[in-house]
Amino acid sequence: MKAIEAKIVVLGSQGVGKTSLVVRYVSNLYTKEVSPTIGASFFTCKVNLEDFKVKMQVWDTAGQERFKAMAPLYYRNANAALLVFDLTQYNSFVEIKSWVQELQRNVQEPMVLSLVGNKLDLEEKRAVSREEACLYATSIGGNYFETSALQDQGIEQVFISIAVGLIKMSGEQICPSLKRYESSDSLVLSGYTSDGTGRLETPSWSRDHIAHADGQRPGWCCY
Repeated sequence: MKAIEAKIVVLGSQGVGKTSLVVRYVSNLYTKEVSPTIGASFFTCKVNLEDFKVKMQVWDTAGQERFKAMAPLYYRNANAALLVFDLTQYNSFVEIKSWVQELQRNVQEPMVLSLVGNKLDLEEKRAVSREEACLYATSIGGNYFETSALQDQGIEQVFISIAVGLIKMSGEQICPSLKRYESSDSLVLSGYTSDGTGRLETPSWSRDHIAHADGQRPGWCCY
């Protein structure tokens, strides 16, 4: 099995649900009591697709303005970025553009970009249209998804899409910082599995089913 190890950075304004989204994917847990991230939190997850194992080092960054100056420390050498905004807060969508400008100034290598409109469960309060968000994602060469950390909608699709993008980028060998090696793990899955480690010494989690949000409307995506 071929293995890829990549750094993923999660960017966006305070309160858009970055931490809730990552924790929901990594641990399949959701809590409304999430303290603001200080600096950054570190998680890992693995996605197996056909004969590739993609290990993602996910850096969940703080959204508060006072921590913004620290962000370059975390997205340096990143191979992919989750750009998260709140579907009910138009300003959080506008602020994504400044994060993209930061990435363009500070990251020289190609990146897999995923624009994520979170809080899809608050559809009745939507302030950003799918069309506008999708158009912007296309303009920066990224994919667009809509998710709900509360209802566990669309999140798996985001991470699988990132894995697919990293595999493609690895094959094109256009990103020197993307680590590639042969894995001794002989497990090959037709779907995927993931496991992760929360910040500091939190015990690891794992799950091995393909979709635990059966019956729910999938997140919006454009290519």
